[in-house]
Amino acid sequence: MFSGIIEEAATVVGLQKDQDNLHISLRCSFTGELKIDQSVAHNGVCLTVVDIAGDVYTVTAIKETLDKSNLGLLTIGSKVNLERSMIMNGRLDGHIVQGHVDQTAVCTSVQENNGSWYYTFSYSVAPEMAAQGYVTVEKGSVCVNGVSLTVVNSKTDGFSVAIIPFTREHTNFDQIVEGSVVNIEFDIIGKYLSRMMNINH
Repeated sequence: MFSGIIEEAATVVGLQKDQDNLHISLRCSFTGELKIDQSVAHNGVCLTVVDIAGDVYTVTAIKETLDKSNLGLLTIGSKVNLERSMIMNGRLDGHIVQGHVDQTAVCTSVQENNGSWYYTFSYSVAPEMAAQGYVTVEKGSVCVNGVSLTVVNSKTDGFSVAIIPFTREHTNFDQIVEGSVVNIEFDIIGKYLSRMMNINH
């Protein structure tokens, strides 16, 4: 379980294909605090630490994960948003994030607005999935590349978010441009409510 509050944007230093899997090695400041088998969210995707060597650690993404996320697009030097799992007696500064990315979206616009930035994303979703809560709502929560954000200008096939300078500087949002592919996780509460409404009808 995560909150969408990014701890660090780590750097990819190694990528190794292994049949349908991809081993991703990253360098970050808190590698020394990690343990084998620990869960860490990478651009919003929960992955398990499988190896640690100095200040570099490795996780493995399987085909299902690569198909539904942007992790397969990583290159050496890419920045990846990291968040370790929540401590249950801490404050929930973001929103409830599972680390289970639903799909990708494409950035269609980046606009600077007197110190803040507006990012607009588009995505396609089947009507039956939309009926199960795979949508955004105005002023609701959405997770983009692991970052908990508030939705503005919600549409059936897209939405926008406003990014403050701190978030842009401390995440990989500074690398997102028009055409960039990002991971999105829709609000789990909305999914449950939509599912229960469908069952009852």
